[in-house]
Amino acid sequence: MGVRKRAPCALLLRRGAAPFAGQAALPGGFVGAGESLEDAAQRVLRDKAGLSDVRCEQLYTFGEVARDPRRRIVTVAWLALLAPAAIEAALEAHPGVLCATLAVPEADGVRDIHVVDRAGARLHLAFDHEQILALALERLRGKLDYTAVGFDLLPSFFTLRQLQDVHEAIRGTTLNKPAFRRRMIDKGWIAPTGARETGTSHRPAALYRFRDVT
Repeated sequence: MGVRKRAPCALLLRRGAAPFAGQAALPGGFVGAGESLEDAAQRVLRDKAGLSDVRCEQLYTFGEVARDPRRRIVTVAWLALLAPAAIEAALEAHPGVLCATLAVPEADGVRDIHVVDRAGARLHLAFDHEQILALALERLRGKLDYTAVGFDLLPSFFTLRQLQDVHEAIRGTTLNKPAFRRRMIDKGWIAPTGARETGTSHRPAALYRFRDVT
């Protein structure tokens, strides 16, 4: 998952075989007999999205009896947080990969997310993958304030506007700019680089970097 065009997004694949042939789904695969769960997650990212050295964390285990029409399958879902460059690299390297936006209806909770494609059409994902994405977004929202997880969704050097965009995208709400910036500075998580962004038509903003205070 990541943030693209000021909205939370996820990398998906179109399934080529039954069940749910032609429908979008999260990239996945079976665990090898001599393979750890984490190694399997990294292999799936590498083979199906062209991504390596991505920080992953175990999200949840999904084991409803009828979640897969073929047979009883238990899925251990992993959450990989992607910076913008990683998302673009996956889209360029693998034509079959699509980046779908996670839209939360204003009146509903995060569990009622809609997954939409580039044209804004709703995607109905295979299996229970919408539930997996909803839980992933809920997890991110819960960790955003007390951990530095939001910085995994940013480039190494970022503006305060980009940082606020990430927080607003994950939270699904608009934040007060002065209060947000003051809170980020008070936490000690960001440090100025002394450089400014380039290639803009307006006054270039100052660039910051993440400062690990653990």
